Amino acid sequence: MKKTALITGATSGIGKATALLLAKNNYNVIITGRRDDILGDIAAEIIDKHQGDCFPLCFDIRNQEATEEAFYSLPESWQQIDLLVNNAGLAAGLDPIHQADLSDWEQMIDTNIKGLLYITRIVSPLMVERKSGHIINVGSIAGKEAYANGSVYCATKHAVEALTKSMRIDLNPYGIKVGSICPGAVETEFSVVRLKDPEANKKVYAGFTPLQASDIAETILFMASRPAHVNIGDVLILPSAQASATVFNKKL
Repeated sequence: MKKTALITGATSGIGKATALLLAKNNYNVIITGRRDDILGDIAAEIIDKHQGDCFPLCFDIRNQEATEEAFYSLPESWQQIDLLVNNAGLAAGLDPIHQADLSDWEQMIDTNIKGLLYITRIVSPLMVERKSGHIINVGSIAGKEAYANGSVYCATKHAVEALTKSMRIDLNPYGIKVGSICPGAVETEFSVVRLKDPEANKKVYAGFTPLQASDIAETILFMASRPAHVNIGDVLILPSAQASATVFNKKL
C-alpha cells in the first residue's frame, strides 16, 4: 500500500526534488506552494513519469485560514498523511540588524516558523490518532550557527531546531518520528529570493561545487525509509567545500 507524503514549498528547489523522488519511490504526494501553474506542471510530471497520484494545493502557508481551508479541501483519504516534509522557507535580505527591512523579517518569521506550525498543527493530530507518522523539518546550517547580516534568518532556523526537538518529545508517546535535515549551501532559488537578484546565484556559488536539491531529496528519502525502530533525528549536510556557515574552500 502506498504511503502519502505532504511536501510544503514544492514549486522549486528542495521541495520539488523531494516530491519527484518520493513519487518515484511509491509515495502518493501532496504538493503545496503559491504558484498554481507550476504546481500543475509538477503534478502532471509525477502522474506521467511515475504513474503516481499527486494532489496540488495552491495557498500561502503564512495564512492560517488559507492553510486550513486548503488541507481540509483534500478528500478524506488524502488527509491521512504518513510523511510531512516541512520544507517551505526562505531568507529575505542580507543586512545588519540596524539596517534591515522589517517586511523581510516578517516574511521570514511568518514562513519559516508560523507556516511550519500551521501545517504541523493540522497534520499532527491525525498522526496521533493513528499512532503513526513521520515529520521531517528542513532546517539550515543557519539554525546551528549565527553569522553576520543573517540575524533574523538565523533566528528562524534556530527556532526550527528547537521546534524539532520539542515536537519529537511531544509526539514520542504516539510512535511518531520527528527529525530535521539542515543543509549548507544548496544551489536553488534561495539566493535569488534572498538578494532579489536573478544573477545572484552566479556570484554566491562561484568557485566551488554546491549541493543540489537532489542531494537533499535523496537524504530525506533515506530518513523516511529507515525501519520502524530507526529515527534519524538530525542531519547536517554540507558541500565538501563548506566548513561552516561562512567558510568555503573556493578551490573545490
